[in-house]
Amino acid sequence: MNLDLNNKTALVCGASQGLGLAVAKELALLGANVIALSRSEEKLKAAVATLHAGPGQQHSYIAADTSLPGDVKEKVSAYLSKNNTIHILVNNTGGPPSGPMIKTNADDLETAFRSHLVTSHTLVQLVFEGMKQAGYGRIVNVVSTSVKQPINGLGISNTVRAAVANWAKTLANEIGGYGITVNNVLPGFTRTDRLDYLFGKQAENAGTTPEEITRQTLALIPAKRLGEPEEFAAAVAFLCSPAASYINGINLPVDGGRTNGL
Repeated sequence: MNLDLNNKTALVCGASQGLGLAVAKELALLGANVIALSRSEEKLKAAVATLHAGPGQQHSYIAADTSLPGDVKEKVSAYLSKNNTIHILVNNTGGPPSGPMIKTNADDLETAFRSHLVTSHTLVQLVFEGMKQAGYGRIVNVVSTSVKQPINGLGISNTVRAAVANWAKTLANEIGGYGITVNNVLPGFTRTDRLDYLFGKQAENAGTTPEEITRQTLALIPAKRLGEPEEFAAAVAFLCSPAASYINGINLPVDGGRTNGL
């Protein structure tokens, strides 16, 4: 199986921590040159220092705020203007606030759309020509199992993730003929700071403990455990590899079997 990503450059968004950092590490292990993108330069420096670097590999970072598409466009354009090509794009950003849909402020919806959809679209437009000329492109969007089964209490996320999934499928149909694939990977309950936040909020609302929320959650997962970031990253990395060249336009849950759908 050809998983070799030597001489490929990957831009990984949200790569300073959590799932994004796990993906960056996995792509680096496969030989890719990784550009980590996130808001905090301090966290990015620390994250890049943890990436495997074999002979000829060079890792770097771009400090930019995904809630500001113009900021991201300016900084990524500057990188591309130096005759650089990005072969792999992993769109990933922090999840929006939880809460009932009926109480959601419209401004929060707009912010989430900018971060998750508008910025992703902007990045794809920036890297498309380079991928097309190289005859190799992998676009992977980190979304949520909510695109198949909405999750109670995550109204903003349910709404925006569904939009991203349909945007991605449309792109997959349009640009698949250039050797570029577009896929979505749907994390289930995975050990991250984001999950700790969500379980904490659920426990607070229910008047119970995060441990009890965890116990209730595990009962719903056929695998009977939480996922690890490395397991999720392995699925993303495979889709970025040459071996996955005929996989295009899919939603891949990595959730231990929890999603009740095909």
